[in-house]
Amino acid sequence: MEYKSYVNADYYLNRYEGDIIPEEELSKALKKASRHIDSLTYNRIVSQGFLNLTEYQQDIIKEVICEQADFEHENADEINMILSSYSINGVSASFGSSWNVYADKGVAMKRDTYALLSQTGLCCRLVR
Repeated sequence: MEYKSYVNADYYLNRYEGDIIPEEELSKALKKASRHIDSLTYNRIVSQGFLNLTEYQQDIIKEVICEQADFEHENADEINMILSSYSINGVSASFGSSWNVYADKGVAMKRDTYALLSQTGLCCRLVR
């Protein structure tokens, strides 16, 4: 069975009113963002089935996927950087979690987007 994004191009373009990702890259970007959301929610969406979630949870997940796809598209170079930190002549830089970026399980996202995803109750580390 082929993995499908929880959001389609029509939703991104018309409901979310996204305009950052070119249409020819949109399907791949939404699929990648959906997989990252699955990682951050411990695959609870997969195990429960997207349509078995509450309407509230579904709406938040769709919004988060669109925000995440935009974030990943806009910051692809930084996200894909191999180095976690470096220093040259007393000037240093580091990559990873910062005050406005959350990083977990190899996924970087804006903290406010993660806070929104957390409202679904699917990000809790406790086993039910």
